[in-house]
Amino acid sequence: MLTYKYGVYSEGFVLTLVMMPIIISIIIMLVGSNVARAFSLAGAFSIIRFRSTMGDPKDVAYIFFTMAIGLALGVGFAGYAALFACMLCLIMFVLCRTGFGEKKNTPKLLKIMMPENMDYEGTFDDIFERYTTMHALRRVRTADLGSLLEVQYDILRKKNTSEKSLIDELRCRNGNLTISISMKEEEIV
Repeated sequence: MLTYKYGVYSEGFVLTLVMMPIIISIIIMLVGSNVARAFSLAGAFSIIRFRSTMGDPKDVAYIFFTMAIGLALGVGFAGYAALFACMLCLIMFVLCRTGFGEKKNTPKLLKIMMPENMDYEGTFDDIFERYTTMHALRRVRTADLGSLLEVQYDILRKKNTSEKSLIDELRCRNGNLTISISMKEEEIV
């Protein structure tokens, strides 16, 4: 979480990184050196991977979790299955309750419409320095038959800064054309 670029990471991925070592160790312990179990498990995992689309990595980890419990029950280790299920459920409950992996600041998508003759490179840098901890140009495209530019930025707003003040300063700079701030598309589920 601390080393991810710009501090923008997936909460589900962070929790998956905690879950997977526990799940894989249980699966390896159950499979052992039994080749038949290994092949049947590989087939079951391939069905998950190629037959379903998952949006959140945590969903895939939970499927592996239930498969590991099913494997433990299938080979006759009901006690291990119950212990494993209780242990991982407790760990996930504590991690979710404590907010482990949550983002401190949510990235947003900033769209600015501007006249096509206005240079978008560097025009808003001083405003971004005051209001954001990170800004990155995402896309530039023309609109209204080339008379306007739509410039999109990924931004992380500084704490204790007003979104309205940011928009007001940008409006003064872009000729009072449309500006929108929204959640990034990959964040919306």
